Amino acid sequence: MSTDAFPCRSCGHDRTQTILSLGHTPLANALLKPEQLDQPEERFDLQLVYCPQCSLVQIDETVPPEKLFSDYLYFSSFSDTMVKHARQLAERMIAQQGLGADSLVIEPASNDGYLLQHYRNAGVPVLGVEPAGNIAEVARKKGIDTLNEFFSADLAQRLAAEGRRADVMHAHNVMAHVADLNGFVAGIAALLKPTGVFVLEAPYVLDMVDHVEFDTIYHEHLCYFSLTALKALFERHGLYVVHVEYVPIHGGTIQVHAAPRNEPDATVAALLQEEHDQGLDSQGYYSDFADRVEQLKQQLVDLLTDLKARGSSIAAYGASAKGSTLLNYFGIDGKLLDFVADRSTYKQGLYTPGTHLPILSPDALLERQPDYVLLLTWNFRDEILAQQDEYRKRGGQFIIPVPKPEVV
Repeated sequence: MSTDAFPCRSCGHDRTQTILSLGHTPLANALLKPEQLDQPEERFDLQLVYCPQCSLVQIDETVPPEKLFSDYLYFSSFSDTMVKHARQLAERMIAQQGLGADSLVIEPASNDGYLLQHYRNAGVPVLGVEPAGNIAEVARKKGIDTLNEFFSADLAQRLAAEGRRADVMHAHNVMAHVADLNGFVAGIAALLKPTGVFVLEAPYVLDMVDHVEFDTIYHEHLCYFSLTALKALFERHGLYVVHVEYVPIHGGTIQVHAAPRNEPDATVAALLQEEHDQGLDSQGYYSDFADRVEQLKQQLVDLLTDLKARGSSIAAYGASAKGSTLLNYFGIDGKLLDFVADRSTYKQGLYTPGTHLPILSPDALLERQPDYVLLLTWNFRDEILAQQDEYRKRGGQFIIPVPKPEVV
């Protein structure tokens, strides 16, 4: 593990340590129109590093957010799993915080309103903050009050000055995307009422390492959080972790509740101790991650190559960001895969970055009946296998790539 001069995004420590390099890759969500296929694609270094000072795992390249998020093709509402989880969490927070018509729930990176709609439906006022203009417009059409801006400390101060302070704030799968972590958390602290609570969800770094989920690494995901790293970040801005739990979505997610009062329940000390016992607060825990990624690459490429050599047809499912990382780093392209199926109508008709695979409707699985389908969105395994029951009844099989190739 080499030492770099990249300063930590959280604490500023300038001697971060390299964990894994995934080379020079295109942006994971930069899907291509047919006329762009013969044009050069922008590529950026993708390298994972560890901060020995505050334990934050992060990448050392920051792509301007305007390139990543101003026009975006990930709509959370296309996942039944995400919408159900959002509804259950909203119902729980309404009851826990006693929310009503005089309350306010604010969500930075609110996407298409998949979460806030459940508060609104219960009569609780909401405000979304969504930088992607195309997605903010979809949310507004659903009746979700949405600002088309990047969330920042300046925006938070402006809203607070207008008297728009929050009883509950959510940030789901967004803080990993934020370059200015301290500005973002300062904004949260400025907007929360003294009795308010901030609910964060982010992919859990322990699952990423233990289950070889290297494909969750892409340029939008700047950080990979542990509770240890989040606690240090929050306390720098007067917020304290009061509750933490594990959520089995997105390959393993940590849900952290923070508040402007130091009243932790038993879950906080328990997970901090568990992380220490596992070694997440030391560089040794990450030392063999790169080797295990290389082993997975060899296993999966060998499997696909062998199936192709036997005359099998192979497609993929899920034109996702994690799929882009896996395909590009493993060198899996049109020589092995025929197409990618995806439920999102916004992605159909486009092509995958770097590998240039056509993105088709899931109907193509029944129309073409490939022998095997590589499930790139393995984090929604159960949901997708259920949706594709007819394809499987006809003899089609799925290949789950992570944590090791498995044919189902």
